[in-house]
Amino acid sequence: MALGAFSCRDFRCLRAVEFSADPEFTLIQGANASGKTSLLEAVAYLGRGRSFRNAPTDSLVRHGAGSFLLSGRVAWGDAAHRIGVQNGKGGLELSIDGERGGGVAALARALPLQVIDPDVHDLVAAGPERRRRYLDWLGFHVEHGFLERWRRYRRVLKQRNAELRAGGAGLAGWDREFLAAAAELHAARERVLGRLMPSLQQAAENLLAETVGFVYRQGWPQELPLAAALAAGRERDVQVGASQCGPHRADLALRVSERAARKLVSRGQQKLLACAMVLAATGVAQQQLGRRLLLLLDDPAAELDGGSLRRLMDEVAALGCQVIATSLTAESAAFPAAHALFHVEHGELTPAS
Repeated sequence: MALGAFSCRDFRCLRAVEFSADPEFTLIQGANASGKTSLLEAVAYLGRGRSFRNAPTDSLVRHGAGSFLLSGRVAWGDAAHRIGVQNGKGGLELSIDGERGGGVAALARALPLQVIDPDVHDLVAAGPERRRRYLDWLGFHVEHGFLERWRRYRRVLKQRNAELRAGGAGLAGWDREFLAAAAELHAARERVLGRLMPSLQQAAENLLAETVGFVYRQGWPQELPLAAALAAGRERDVQVGASQCGPHRADLALRVSERAARKLVSRGQQKLLACAMVLAATGVAQQQLGRRLLLLLDDPAAELDGGSLRRLMDEVAALGCQVIATSLTAESAAFPAAHALFHVEHGELTPAS
């Protein structure tokens, strides 16, 4: 079980909500604008320290309240642990088993989770940053020392860019640091991709029933070493005041039946492809961590026909993670029989009879 008891206070329209998630499948049913997505958002915030809808903090605090408070009981190893998040006028505060601090990385380790929401297709349709974050999420969970490598690279990139904006006179020294940090991050991402690719290929073809291809673009010309790419682009870098080559420019290019997935496949196909990416990463992380992850499904039926929804839910079931899903209706042949069923209306959650 990833998440057991959960409670939230003053989060969006949710004044005071408590429930116990089933170890396998929990379904939260309600009409549009009833609060069901807000509830999933609150659960995700507990494991991420941020909104999966990219909402600012002041929009998350219920009107009239000074802050929101989230808490949950999670299990890993042989013990249960309490995690809590509070945010509002006093800023973000985190606690794990009563100990404050640790940062959002500690939350992510305590409650590793993934989200499939109606905007999941942006993982395919939007720019490369979304796909880099996707790879880096998996790297954080499966590659020892990945976070430290990522942070080192971001720090050196910032320093190199500052030197570029100052004219670039001292660039040689920063380039040595930059190349070393870039090499470590790039190698770590390649190892992560090596673990991910077989599962990703299989999940994508299961959901789309078409040939799917994935190509990692490293962030500089494939035919050049990064040092040569930096040297060739130094004048341009100085002109724009930013590094144009490096792992921060990487992407995962997607093709479906030889078509560029970002531009040419339908929105429904984009959603299925993005879902395959999320499910594959979740499965690889579960295998590495030796524990079940939490998967949040917000209205999975949106933009999918009946056959596509059934294939998606079959893949979810095969994954074996803990699932909390929302739906307009509790009656769908694609959903498993809910082991825990709740109804939400006007921000109030009640067990369904």
